[in-house]
Amino acid sequence: MRKKAPLSSDHTSPIGKLTRQITQLSPRRQEILRPVLENPREFVLLSVRATAQRLGTDPATTVRIVQQLGFANYRAFQNHLHDLSIANATSLDGMQASTRKDGGSAYMRDSIDQDIKNLTALRNSLDLSRISLLAKRVHAARRILILGGDFAANLAHYLEYQMVLLGLPVMVATTVGRTIHAVRTFGRNDLVLAISFRRGLRQTVEGLQTARRNGSYCVGITDTCVSPIAQYADEFFLSSVESGSFNESYVGPIALANVILVACANSNREHTLKLLREAADEQKHGYRWYNA
Repeated sequence: MRKKAPLSSDHTSPIGKLTRQITQLSPRRQEILRPVLENPREFVLLSVRATAQRLGTDPATTVRIVQQLGFANYRAFQNHLHDLSIANATSLDGMQASTRKDGGSAYMRDSIDQDIKNLTALRNSLDLSRISLLAKRVHAARRILILGGDFAANLAHYLEYQMVLLGLPVMVATTVGRTIHAVRTFGRNDLVLAISFRRGLRQTVEGLQTARRNGSYCVGITDTCVSPIAQYADEFFLSSVESGSFNESYVGPIALANVILVACANSNREHTLKLLREAADEQKHGYRWYNA
């Protein structure tokens, strides 16, 4: 999905627009809506009638509130609640959602099944032509900065390592201080790739905002359209991290990273082959490798 809205403020982002619409509701309707926005996971699967009953109102009033917020119908509002429930999910939510009673092996099978679902969703939704265009931007960039903290630091370092092998001018920032100092020097003709899931890590989101204000082309990798990474990037790619347990699953994001790397390697194939021929000798005979 592509984002072309200006960075300017919370008022122009999807969440900012919704917040503004909420403030225009009457105090009574704001109070009716409050439980839904505070706990979207509890309402996302409910029908409009069941939601109205939970809120102590009637279905017609519920639909009018939803429409006043700018949603075409209740189904569109449910889709938004689904995105909010993903963005606000915690480790506890994931663990509690898994309620199998037939032993530990069932949980493990469920984990693998969820990983397969994540990969299938990525395969079915990914626009490969956009990945090809991104690879061209990567090769054309003066410098590349990958932002990712906390657990996403693993993915950031993985991408950086492979891009270095391809001869790309890349650096990574995974701590607060390094992010602050790195994005300050990135501007026009540079590319910044920001990786963060759920609500978005503050250092990554603010680094992305600074880089875009400085004129860098900003790309996001996240798991929901309501993520601040999606709001502030020039374009973004989605990959689910659902796992059915306490942890986030990076099977999907790693697959997405691999697709990006494959595109980068083949975007300038002759140059890549030249570099890999030079690396092949070290990989066969270098001192790093164990010889029996």
